[in-house]
Amino acid sequence: MTSSQVDKQYDGSEAVGGDTPEEGYERGLGSRQVQMIAIGGAIGVGLFLNAGANIAKAGPSLILMYALAGVIIFFIMRALGELLLYRPVSGSFAEYSREFLGPFFGYFTAWTYWLMWVVTGMAELTAAAIYIHYWFPSIPQWVSALVFLVVLFVANLISVKVFGEIEFWASMIKVTALVGMIVIGLGVLTFGFSAAGDTASVTNLWQFDGFFPKGIGSSLMTLQGVMFAYLAVELVGVTAGESENPEKTLPKAINTLPWRIALFYVGALTVILCVVKWTEFAPGVSPFVKAFAMIGIPAGAGIVNFVVLTAALSSCNSGMYSTGRMLRTLADNGEAPKVFNKLSSTKTPAIGITVSVLFMGIGVVLNYVVPEKAFGYVTSVATAAGIWTWLMILISHILYRRAVDAGRLPASSFPAPGGAKCSWVAVVFLLFVTGLIAYDADSRVCLYVMAGWAVALGIGWAILKARNPEVTERREPELEKVG
Repeated sequence: MTSSQVDKQYDGSEAVGGDTPEEGYERGLGSRQVQMIAIGGAIGVGLFLNAGANIAKAGPSLILMYALAGVIIFFIMRALGELLLYRPVSGSFAEYSREFLGPFFGYFTAWTYWLMWVVTGMAELTAAAIYIHYWFPSIPQWVSALVFLVVLFVANLISVKVFGEIEFWASMIKVTALVGMIVIGLGVLTFGFSAAGDTASVTNLWQFDGFFPKGIGSSLMTLQGVMFAYLAVELVGVTAGESENPEKTLPKAINTLPWRIALFYVGALTVILCVVKWTEFAPGVSPFVKAFAMIGIPAGAGIVNFVVLTAALSSCNSGMYSTGRMLRTLADNGEAPKVFNKLSSTKTPAIGITVSVLFMGIGVVLNYVVPEKAFGYVTSVATAAGIWTWLMILISHILYRRAVDAGRLPASSFPAPGGAKCSWVAVVFLLFVTGLIAYDADSRVCLYVMAGWAVALGIGWAILKARNPEVTERREPELEKVG
């Protein structure tokens, strides 16, 4: 079944002309942009900034934590890929939650994903403001955060092509820089040049109190921060409704995920921890900036700081893109005000983006009130919301595979290896990470926030059901019959 057939047969919203997708969006994201969005989604502030704090907690064993989490992320993305090729829609996992678990779960997932990106946007703005301090220490964090917020907001209102181009070049900068860092690090290890050449050695991975210097327990506790670093890999699913050829671009983007994780996360961290001993790293400082400063390459640390600034702004840009689309999906299903359903003349959900940006502005306030704690607060909430989103993808995939096996739904052209078994493994892993979050007093607050969020959404659902019962009833998408 082709994507155009699915678009016409899915009755979640109205068709708008022949070649235009039923959501009304412009299919303005080409193959190169989708590929780079997928690559860039796996490289963000969680790696560039948060890794410093995690290295201090776990030492070299952090490499293993990133590798372990990376395997789980691949399971999640292959599950999402199978669903996307079964029915590619811009609502993505919120639509699959609605179809396989019921309207309430679709509603809850869409709103929670919106929350995840709003708070992630706050985290990225905070990180960007911290990076600006490297060059301009006198500028208050909140001023930098506000300027970046306004600039990205304007860019997102123009068109999806502008968003795609920004992400393409931002991802290109991140990828090029990471590859360059790895090459330079390998050069330091092999030829011993630079100020760090005398101490750079593979033995740095175990020489200072072993590979698990703080114990396995401390290493496992970093998993919550590691999972935050992987937030946004699922963004490629949200682009499905605006991709020129989702049946070709999406599988290619997802299948390249393992080598991206191996190279950009595991590879980059391994090289850095070989070049600079883990005891040199501390929270609040990018390990990449620190490593280049110690290598002593002229302007190297400044260049890396520019790259990590680009990564933060790129992720915030993605957040604005995602939140506007999720609000429109909610409005399209009657679960948010109808005004969010409107598209601008450039076919962007301008009103949804505007409201989301206003909420991201809370991050500017946090940077004014508690600049030293703002990043930690918002990352923990974003991680909890992200874990919920990933769980919904996995459970939807498990239920979809059951329906396919029973002959009730057509098989996807991009089946996940291992079927539902790998999805079950990933579910157990995510529940384990949630348990770690509950155990950690510093991050536990995010579960309280999520509990309050769940209560608020529950009240909203009850009001919605009372006012318009039809909205809360299950609606099956119209699909081709199997056989």
